[in-house]
Amino acid sequence: MRIAVTGSIATDHLMTFPGRFADQLVADQLHTVSLSFLVDNLDVRRGGVAANVCFGMGLLGTGPILVGAAGSDFDEYRAWLDRHGVDTGSVRISEVLHTARFVCTTDADHNQIGSFYTGAMSEARLIELKAVADRVGGLDLVSIGADDPEAMLRHTEECRSRGIPFAADFSQQIARMDGEEIRILLDGATYLFSNEYEKGLIESKTGWTDEEILAKVGHRVTTLGARGVRIERAGEETIEVGCPEEETKADPTGVGDAFRAGFLSGLAWGVGLERAAQVGCMLATLVIETVGTQEYTLRRAHFMDRFTKAYGHDAAAEVRTHLA
Repeated sequence: MRIAVTGSIATDHLMTFPGRFADQLVADQLHTVSLSFLVDNLDVRRGGVAANVCFGMGLLGTGPILVGAAGSDFDEYRAWLDRHGVDTGSVRISEVLHTARFVCTTDADHNQIGSFYTGAMSEARLIELKAVADRVGGLDLVSIGADDPEAMLRHTEECRSRGIPFAADFSQQIARMDGEEIRILLDGATYLFSNEYEKGLIESKTGWTDEEILAKVGHRVTTLGARGVRIERAGEETIEVGCPEEETKADPTGVGDAFRAGFLSGLAWGVGLERAAQVGCMLATLVIETVGTQEYTLRRAHFMDRFTKAYGHDAAAEVRTHLA
């Protein structure tokens, strides 16, 4: 099963200021702030929702096709993804813009000042999925994640016109989208991904009820944080899957992307919705135990031991044949 994942490709530049931002602010001078903070640490991490999802799928051996736009500074990041089983042949490289970048400084009170540079991501709207499909011999599913809004609309319309099944996954972009855009992006989706808060926001912005949305999509996949995930289908029994026990909680960033990576990999294996959700929850647990969205490792024996403990021997036997 050939799955393309569209969405952002970015790097995160994370800095730590040992003091407090509040101590540097003068109440009657906030209209003319000019500050520079001497920071102690700088962590540069790979990110972007599409790249995060593809990284997890690559670890699971399902050969995802990354579709997005990056800059000429993408070479090292591309090599990293290639080494971890990701097909990067459909990434558009901008001739003038850098790869998208998030720059953030955190103070001693965990307050943050950050900026997001979209950069080359704005050129994702120029990517045609037909060219991707022709290169790889066809597409069975396209996951349309947070990206340049025009790119998300173009990819959705192209999937509809070419009859390619697609998953709608607005993620961070839902805050800037209006109801009409959301209605366009989800109508006819085979899968609609969101967390519990985004689920309510989608209903509020579209004006559609939960039942009306279920009538317009094949499956509604809602992540529930520590409670796992719920999968709903019109006229079918709801599937609920819990999370494996965590060994530690280091960093929640990228957990949703890891769930999607595991779920989509399960679909590629053909193991069924419940089993796919279990794989997603197991991979998400590995990410929450690691600082960074692509810093975790997948040791197959360890993965299967924990998967068996969480979901039982029958479930593990079904997954093991694909993971080995």
